Amino acid sequence: MATAKKRTPNAAFMKPLKPNAQLAAVVGAEPLPRTEIVKKLWDYIKANNLQDPKNKRNINADAKLKPIFGKDQVSMFELAGLIGKHVS
Repeated sequence: MATAKKRTPNAAFMKPLKPNAQLAAVVGAEPLPRTEIVKKLWDYIKANNLQDPKNKRNINADAKLKPIFGKDQVSMFELAGLIGKHVS
């Protein structure tokens, strides 16, 4: 019987990334792993009640999120892709 291997986290996935000025306005300026950036974005979205009440999968942009999203509303599935354009 094969023993289950313990999954090791992908180092590239956990590498701290520096947010640009627009993203830093929401998540802070210190470098964070992508997972933490997404988590902080969700904290901000929930704290400011930015999920569309009719369709919770959509996120409405406020003044801070609009420069990141580039439009008034995005789906939660677009979120991770949009972050990539705002980190280095």
